[in-house]
Amino acid sequence: MKLSFRHFSIAAATVLSLLFCNCSENVDTSDRYVYKFDLALSYLEKHPAYSQYVELIKQTPSSLVSQSTVAQLIGARGHFTVFAPTNEAIDTFLIELCQREPDLLTEPSWDAFVSTEKRDSIRRLLVLNSIIDSGDMDECFMTWDFPTTDKAEFPISNMNDRKLSVSLGGLDTILINGHSPVSLTQRNIRVTNGVVHQVLRVVAPSDINAATYLRDLIDKQKEGFLVMAKAIEACGLMDTLSKVRDEVYEELYLRKLIPDHYHLYIDGHNATWDNWTPRHRLYGFTIFAETDDFWRSQGLDPKAPHSQLLPQLVQWIEQNHQYSESDQFTTAGTDYDSPSHLLYQWVTYHILPFRASADRLVFHMNELGYDLHSPYKLSIPMYEIYPTMGKRRLLKIYESKESDGIYLNRFPELDNGRHGTYHETSCDPGKVGCRVDRESDQAILNEIVNCCIYPIDAPLAYTDPVRDDLGRQRLRFDGMTMMPEAMSTEIRLKRSTSWENQDVYIPCTSIYNYFENMQMNDETVFIYLNAYNYGWCNLHSDEMKAKGRFELTFKLPPVPRRNTYELRYKVLPNGDRGVQQFYFGSDPNHLPAAGIPVDLTKAIGKMNVGYEADTNDDDYNAEVDKQLRNNRVMKGARSVRGSSDSDIERDRDTNLRYIISRQTMDPDKTYYLRIKSVLDSDQKEFYMDYLELCPKEVYDNPNTPEDIW
Repeated sequence: MKLSFRHFSIAAATVLSLLFCNCSENVDTSDRYVYKFDLALSYLEKHPAYSQYVELIKQTPSSLVSQSTVAQLIGARGHFTVFAPTNEAIDTFLIELCQREPDLLTEPSWDAFVSTEKRDSIRRLLVLNSIIDSGDMDECFMTWDFPTTDKAEFPISNMNDRKLSVSLGGLDTILINGHSPVSLTQRNIRVTNGVVHQVLRVVAPSDINAATYLRDLIDKQKEGFLVMAKAIEACGLMDTLSKVRDEVYEELYLRKLIPDHYHLYIDGHNATWDNWTPRHRLYGFTIFAETDDFWRSQGLDPKAPHSQLLPQLVQWIEQNHQYSESDQFTTAGTDYDSPSHLLYQWVTYHILPFRASADRLVFHMNELGYDLHSPYKLSIPMYEIYPTMGKRRLLKIYESKESDGIYLNRFPELDNGRHGTYHETSCDPGKVGCRVDRESDQAILNEIVNCCIYPIDAPLAYTDPVRDDLGRQRLRFDGMTMMPEAMSTEIRLKRSTSWENQDVYIPCTSIYNYFENMQMNDETVFIYLNAYNYGWCNLHSDEMKAKGRFELTFKLPPVPRRNTYELRYKVLPNGDRGVQQFYFGSDPNHLPAAGIPVDLTKAIGKMNVGYEADTNDDDYNAEVDKQLRNNRVMKGARSVRGSSDSDIERDRDTNLRYIISRQTMDPDKTYYLRIKSVLDSDQKEFYMDYLELCPKEVYDNPNTPEDIW
């Protein structure tokens, strides 16, 4: 959010007025308020309460490859959010560190570390964790710009590349990462190059990974997710869950063997800025887990030995039919780490191969009725569909105005007629799904560097009813849902106006295969356009683009049941697009062509396929839709809008869906979609917004035609 001086003055005056009502701290505020002629460094230097912190930032390099210090950085131009600890906060940090790590320092003093290397490392972490550098285009964070969802994270990482969270309490209480209170009186101190917030405890996010966290639960018999931790360990997943970042990519990037940017003018965007390559390739995980309280209610003792607990858990899964009869598995023996074992299949269905913070489980942006400027007033349902770890199976994450929270595998009845509202009308008790707990202290959201763990209120499993319900609905998925790396590294829908985060360059496959589920040739220049231009008539206002003589191959999500499906491709045509050929099949080395090349420059109204805008005659509109389908095209979706509720994808003749393929698909096969330019020009564009997999039961149902939403 851009911050004007007028906004600051009004908000600061409001804060000051609240202080007289709510302040309980004995803090001298006589020289507080506006330091608009100070930089962050000079402000801190003027106040003795920060003397230790100032000394630390003057001794800490701003990066591992820089000779300049953090003090020099925040003493220059920029947009910095500084969570400055007081001397007392730093003293407390050293006391607690000495008690927790007596082999690291002999007494609570910077002079008492056993080695200068360890001291410098701790000092560096303390300093870099305390500052968010918003770069040239994003603004600093005043408290009224903080995330408003409890435990949500700032959209920009701190200087240690860690995301900081915000916990909200009563009487204007704000905690950074759940442990560092922001002072009621010494907050929102506006300086020339940012803002200073005093914190009463050092901001020190944990660096433990998921495997370390779960092993600690097991070793200390800590209840909460002890059963799930033991099951994950038995399935041999700890090594996988210990991964934090791709070190091969890290080294290649630092050695400049991966291009760090590309200058590409594309479709009117980014004419003067570079497209920046991601600095990291991160691993991440999201675990949805039944709690130990649930398992006690089922007669299982979380603290029982593995030899007793695990067979009981397998027996419970089998007796309660927490699996699909169609799947092949075994329950014999204790080889739980075998992908064919029931326990392994059950556990891996609880894990997604990326980290999703509390505010990124379901994205809201361009759906009908949603107001981005009042972002917590939900409207029509939105969902994400992801393949889980292990055997590839679909997990649906859903949220609507009526659901009162986020659910897994929820299948409600919707008011989806041509003149309906598309809101929930009811939900069968057997189709409610599992509610995801993001609010309670049991939710492990910010304690693990590469993982979030969410409690759920009902057992989660890929049962036959779940598969059947997934197989009875149109599956719409944004193109970026196929790229788990885009979630863990927060490339996808990152809330930032910086070009570094908005027009992201992904190197071609031969340089480094950044997206595991996408391969591209050397002549493809791929750019992800983030959702900084609210109003694009795309599913989430973002899109995937490429130029060159492009050829891209995507690994598609699995289907839930063997059936005939339509594979559809949504496009927003214009003169910058190219002409491309689709290829589709299960052998990525021998994909047959799917139809004839498609000209992405033509709006549906100019294609001589029988297009007419909707009228007041529903029967006539249905006949137009049939005529379009006979020509393997469809209008856009009623649920996706552009800049307003009157700007609907379906109503634009510049939005359409191509039917790429109609064929039988098997859930045990992996399918691929290849998109290849058929032009000699290297200046035309590839484009992708969303894909659909729609079963025949939906698109060819004589009793209930497919809805227009």
